[in-house]
Amino acid sequence: MKRRITALMMAAAMCMSLVACGGSNTSTTENNNTAESGSAAAKDASDLKIGLVTDVGGVNDGSFNQTAWEGMERAGKDFGVTVNYLESSTDADYAPNLETFADEEYDMIISIGYMLADATRNAAEQNPDIKFAIVDDATIDLPNVTCLMFRAEQASYLAGYVAGKTTKTNNIGYVAGMANETMNQFGYGYCAGALDAKPDVKIQQFNANSFGDAATGKTMANTAITNGADVIFHAAAATGLGVIEACHEAGVYAIGVDSDQSGISPDTVLTSAMKRVDNAVYDAIESLVNGTLESSVHTYDLAEGGVDIAPSKDLIADDVVAEVEEVKQKIIDGEIEVPADKESFEAKYGDVYELD
Repeated sequence: MKRRITALMMAAAMCMSLVACGGSNTSTTENNNTAESGSAAAKDASDLKIGLVTDVGGVNDGSFNQTAWEGMERAGKDFGVTVNYLESSTDADYAPNLETFADEEYDMIISIGYMLADATRNAAEQNPDIKFAIVDDATIDLPNVTCLMFRAEQASYLAGYVAGKTTKTNNIGYVAGMANETMNQFGYGYCAGALDAKPDVKIQQFNANSFGDAATGKTMANTAITNGADVIFHAAAATGLGVIEACHEAGVYAIGVDSDQSGISPDTVLTSAMKRVDNAVYDAIESLVNGTLESSVHTYDLAEGGVDIAPSKDLIADDVVAEVEEVKQKIIDGEIEVPADKESFEAKYGDVYELD
């Protein structure tokens, strides 16, 4: 079985950049600074070029960047636009990759992740005639930049609720790729959901400080397993592949992130906290094609299908599936307010979140 999961992960890493899937959904607009239509909107779609710059996880991370590229590929097929990507091996690659697309006169450049914020801001200031979009950052207020945000805490709350209801040892784990304001949203939601499901559950928390280190993810998961965890959630992109592998080898459950990661290990991945980056990227390209792209902050939430847990629920008990659907509706209706920051989390749950 170890050879099987390793083979599956290698195959996914080699071929997923060729797979196209995704969809579109509506989004809320928090800021209404409408960008000038510019030369891009005047072009035929077949003449438009859109580039994607990954963070260090790479386009085959099985998660965040890969999902974004899948949305790009679908947009390319649906609208006839040209799409391309450049991978960043280190943070030193961000600015050169953005500059490469700008020098090649791409009409739109999409940055994947808040770690690209500074480089994206600089590139947008230097290239006012090019449209830019960035995922998971809302700090850039420029007329040619669109910010794509997500209520990640809502999806991870549902994942935490599943973990709390599923654990037999009353002990679960969480591996974060980074500890910062954006990534802590995953942690606050997960811990809140788990504690609402089982108030006395133990939550082991780890910060890998990397989105591209599967070995560290595996080590941290093994530590949690040794200390009694039987469900481990990762919000760590490619680092999380190591978490899933460790869980597979130990025969405990993993919870994936960003996309439905059950295909990596069908008998291991209990569910996934999905952040539909593919939808957001697709929407941005569609708006560019239609000439309606705005320089605003678009926030995708549970009500719009921008976040959710994975549709694959074969490993979750039927009664838990039913409870999760009820909880989901309560979040949508505003009956459950999921904490997205330290203050709101500690107001209800106390000082139990360790990574901020």
